[in-house]
Amino acid sequence: MKILVVGSGGREHSLCWAIAKSKKCHQLICAPGNAGIANLAQCVDINAENIDEIVEFSISKKINLVVIGPETPLVMGIVDKLRQHGIKTFGPNMDAAKLEASKGHMKDFLKKYNIPTAEYARFSDIKAAKDYITDKGVPIVIKTDGLAAGKGVTVATDMDMALKAVDDAMINGIFGDAGNEIIIEEFMSGEELSYFAICDGKIAMPFGSAQDHKAAFDGDKGPNTGGMGAYSPAPILTPAMEKIIIDDIITPTINGLINEGTPFNGILFAGLMITDKGPRLIEYNIRFGDPECQTLMLRLKSDIVDIFMAAADGNLNKITVNWHDDCAVNVVMAASGYPAKYKKNTVIKDIEMAENIDSCTVFHAGTKLNNDGELTAIGGRVLNICATGKNVTQARDAAYMAVDKINWPDGFYRRDIAWRAVAREKMQK
Repeated sequence: MKILVVGSGGREHSLCWAIAKSKKCHQLICAPGNAGIANLAQCVDINAENIDEIVEFSISKKINLVVIGPETPLVMGIVDKLRQHGIKTFGPNMDAAKLEASKGHMKDFLKKYNIPTAEYARFSDIKAAKDYITDKGVPIVIKTDGLAAGKGVTVATDMDMALKAVDDAMINGIFGDAGNEIIIEEFMSGEELSYFAICDGKIAMPFGSAQDHKAAFDGDKGPNTGGMGAYSPAPILTPAMEKIIIDDIITPTINGLINEGTPFNGILFAGLMITDKGPRLIEYNIRFGDPECQTLMLRLKSDIVDIFMAAADGNLNKITVNWHDDCAVNVVMAASGYPAKYKKNTVIKDIEMAENIDSCTVFHAGTKLNNDGELTAIGGRVLNICATGKNVTQARDAAYMAVDKINWPDGFYRRDIAWRAVAREKMQK
């Protein structure tokens, strides 16, 4: 099979890594890819959002399966155009992708199908939004309606912070058109959980769990990011809790989408808050999480191509998904200044020393080789230093051992990834 992966981040590198292991993959191509992906696949210089060019390329190269990594091309309708030409895809069509494209649409869907979530209201009027916040009080959550690369959420702990979040989104336009409408939600307390399900338009199959760290700095301090690290599986997920998630959240969603005439194909990523009243949905994403995907791919025992093809063909009921017993940890190395302004084209050295550590794998995100053949950082989140182990503590320790081998003065990372899971393991001893 000829397989094309669309995207250029750490998520896509890990997907390529898993696909390359399959005996069914005879040629792997990535558009546009990065310096790490280039070691596994042929990288072609096509932007992930250049849908027409990707479709033309897929036709001309007789691609058998396209796997779309990021959300933006999915929201733009890349799946619809590929399927029009008979090209198999892993990912939802444009209508199903509205679950992530508009948080307001998603919240209305959840309300319609009685899926547990936070109380909310939608606003396109600034005064009405501020009056609502004043009435409800803090803490409170303000979200942009549209896509904001994981950064359009403010958990406001005081009134000034909440009102500033409204101004930033709706007046200052720091999230562009994504902030033309905002969603204001009740604050939910508890522990977050990332839960994944593979879907084929008819059924959903559990596909692992993870927990990530959104804040930029240790102690969950600092601005929200796209994710500074993750670990899998999530220790908080018990079999009893998983049954509740499937019965009360995932299954009603899949059936609701079918009822709406927008059956879901691809990966459904449920961001959950585990409250004292049980799991409640924070939001849906319509693609693999990044940095969670990297930990899932390291733990996956089954052939990923078999899974993607079964989902594309509507045959998930004919396969099983198997996992390694190991835990996996991902530590993100980002450019200094991220998620605000950061330096680009800084040189990274000694990646190979990190990769020489047993159980460690380095997935590239924002990297490129310069004209001198040096590895350089060209994005905000740049490297994913991953490791596996018999428990989270062992995996975490190996990952940080690898991080310490990398020579990149212009990068930074958190030193406390997986702190909750490590603390749990210490208590269990």
